[in-house]
Amino acid sequence: MKVALLGTRGIPALHGGFETAVQYIGPGLARRGMDVTVYCRNPGQKLQEFEGTRLVNLPALRLKTAETLSHTALSAAHALFRDYDVAIVFNSGNAPFLSPLRLRGLPVAVHIDGLEAQRAKWEGFGARYYAWAERSSVKHADAIIADARAIADYVRERYGRESVYLPYGAPLVDPPTPRLAELVLEAQQYHLSVARFEPENHVVEIVRGYRRSRAALPLVVVGAASYSYEYAEAVADAARGDDRIRLLGSVWDQELLDQLYVGSRSLLHGHSVGGTNPSLLRAMGAGTRITAYDCVFNREVTDGHARWFTDEAGVAEAVEADEAAPDDRGAAARHRAETAYVWEDVIDGYAALCEDLRARR
Repeated sequence: MKVALLGTRGIPALHGGFETAVQYIGPGLARRGMDVTVYCRNPGQKLQEFEGTRLVNLPALRLKTAETLSHTALSAAHALFRDYDVAIVFNSGNAPFLSPLRLRGLPVAVHIDGLEAQRAKWEGFGARYYAWAERSSVKHADAIIADARAIADYVRERYGRESVYLPYGAPLVDPPTPRLAELVLEAQQYHLSVARFEPENHVVEIVRGYRRSRAALPLVVVGAASYSYEYAEAVADAARGDDRIRLLGSVWDQELLDQLYVGSRSLLHGHSVGGTNPSLLRAMGAGTRITAYDCVFNREVTDGHARWFTDEAGVAEAVEADEAAPDDRGAAARHRAETAYVWEDVIDGYAALCEDLRARR
């Protein structure tokens, strides 16, 4: 079976959830005997193969409103002239390209990325476009993939259609190594936040809430802005003048990032609209104590093994509690990761979906 994965930045996974997904799913399907192609948009990339997966690197317009669409347009055009059996399109925003692929006779599954229309970066026309694209994807795709049961519930209640539940897997992270010393940090002697700087990730609220606290341990913030530069400045303003707060920017060294997770006293996780979040799963796999923004997605993923916040006061209360009396919720979160978010199980689900889609062709 020949499978195409479209709509992401591709492999290697350096950006977000979709890239994390294809870096596991592509090689996983290849190990199961499938011929897999992943479309990538990484300028200057020379890599053409990754663990049995073929990589096709195509350009894109480097504009907030056009990068994904321009790249997926080229990817879909390329796919039209290949003999694929199945296409999996990530991001409902790529809805305009479903019809050409299906007219080619190619069955298509669409992976919906949370509640995209509710992201602050897409206000105005962008939000209206994503609302349309979500409706169009649910209507025209041969299958809908939801990475959280709450997303599947949303699709059922709003559109009357069932989804295929396929979450992400959680990598399991070993205990700390001496690499924390590279950042002048010690295990259990700092709090951590890891997020792209966007309003729905509540990084400003986390930093301001930490400032309100009497915490003695520093807050280490990993992340940067892709396009929300005003929001990045707001994060910097919130941190300015407090020596306890360290803004590291992006950390692309995955081993070092894993050590930041496993060594932290607590993770402050502010994501609110993205379904199952890979950074949350990574923290769970590291056995990190999690304090999360209180929303249906985070409660589902952690199964309640977390502290919760909705405002700055909640952040302050949580970090003070974790310094005064750290509990064992990190161990419970790791057990949840080990049993409910296993990559091989997820890949088996994608393989079964591909077989089902090919049978419809």
